[in-house]
Amino acid sequence: MSSNLAGPLDGTKLTSDYVSMMGRLAYLWGWPLVNMHNRLSIMAQLPEPGLIGGIVPAGPPGTIGMLHDYIRPEERVVACPNQDVAYGFGVIDADLGPSVIQVPDFAGRFWVYQAVDQRTDSFVRLGAMYGTTPGLYLLAPSAWDGEVPEGITQVFRFDTLMAVVVPRVFLDDTPEDRVEVGELVNQIGMYPLADYTGTPRHYDWTAVPHFGGGASTQGSAETQWVDPEAFFDVLPLVLAEVPARAGEEALYAWFASLRTAAAEDQEVAAQLREAAVEANQGLVQDLFQFRNIGIPSAHHWTTQRNGAAFGTDYLSRAAMGKANIFVNTPSETAYFYQDLDVDGQRLTGGHTYTITFPADALPPVRGFWSLTLYNEHHFFYPNELDRFSLGTKNKDLVVGPDGSLTLTVSTEVPTDASMKPNWLPAPYADFSLYLRAYWPHESVMDGTWTPPPVTRVE
Repeated sequence: MSSNLAGPLDGTKLTSDYVSMMGRLAYLWGWPLVNMHNRLSIMAQLPEPGLIGGIVPAGPPGTIGMLHDYIRPEERVVACPNQDVAYGFGVIDADLGPSVIQVPDFAGRFWVYQAVDQRTDSFVRLGAMYGTTPGLYLLAPSAWDGEVPEGITQVFRFDTLMAVVVPRVFLDDTPEDRVEVGELVNQIGMYPLADYTGTPRHYDWTAVPHFGGGASTQGSAETQWVDPEAFFDVLPLVLAEVPARAGEEALYAWFASLRTAAAEDQEVAAQLREAAVEANQGLVQDLFQFRNIGIPSAHHWTTQRNGAAFGTDYLSRAAMGKANIFVNTPSETAYFYQDLDVDGQRLTGGHTYTITFPADALPPVRGFWSLTLYNEHHFFYPNELDRFSLGTKNKDLVVGPDGSLTLTVSTEVPTDASMKPNWLPAPYADFSLYLRAYWPHESVMDGTWTPPPVTRVE
């Protein structure tokens, strides 16, 4: 008798509809995990920390690369980047052991280090909102049983094969602040525990090697990290890399039974590939559109309240992974997404839109806020101002006589030249707006405060 915990007994005939249904479910569940798996394989090819395509910070497993300025619009590795912070990016391979990460003294500046496991769930508390002290911290696999050396402030553990680490340091859009942030990010680094000396390191992130960009800076859409044709070939690896959480054992066995059947029957294998392709074209692509995901908020905005803490919410995990992977936890950042104007019509170029924050009703944050415009592929729209977002970082925003703040979104420059500082340039094609509230107040978390409507004025 089969020892399967779930699914049909070995040898049971599987109908085409059954294989298709289960294949689509497996694709929804596994898409974010395969996405992460494939990112690790790319990082493993890098010889040292640097910039992919001269733009994207990265490093071999166990290390990070850092920027000293905003990310450039040519980046295609991660959709929905922001231009409010100096980013870093790195991966950890559990098979290679723990890594040490440095936290300098940010002296009151907003900062947060995101570290997520292969499920894109957070496993650290490192940031301004946690009162984290400067020091050396250890990011270690759960199975690692080595000795924690003297000088390590705290240990954070993850239970999957890989983890991703993304430092973010707030940066005002001024030359003076770029100098200050440059000095801070040169104190941020990550390296394998085997290289630990107990002494903080100093880096020069302005002088790092550049590596071939490949798809990381090419095309209009995000690098395609998941090939549906190969999905069910990679799925067994992912099932081994990401241990089942309590209650998931039967689901794992069910998916494993599909691979067993496919290995024994080429027709089943072909049906699974077809199901993956169909799910990618329909189900997953639908999750790319902000209006299709998350929790509805006022004025057609949508939001989410379990970012980087998805648990068994496989729908939200896949949706965030497709639309804007590597979101922070809700206590770190609240996100609001918008594809539509107040009348429910798609935001598109050739029109003028306004977003007015009443006096004393700016996004209530302890960190910062921003409104970013993304093109139809969820990337920045290149423009002559090199401007992709407006918010706390901008020191020249024009406030109305009543204290309100009106931001204008349009393809053409505003006719009132005095309002140009409040203008977000838009493409002629469809676009989206995206509001971030870093270190939000409770009124953002509980829905008391919501973003104002996006109003089409012409």
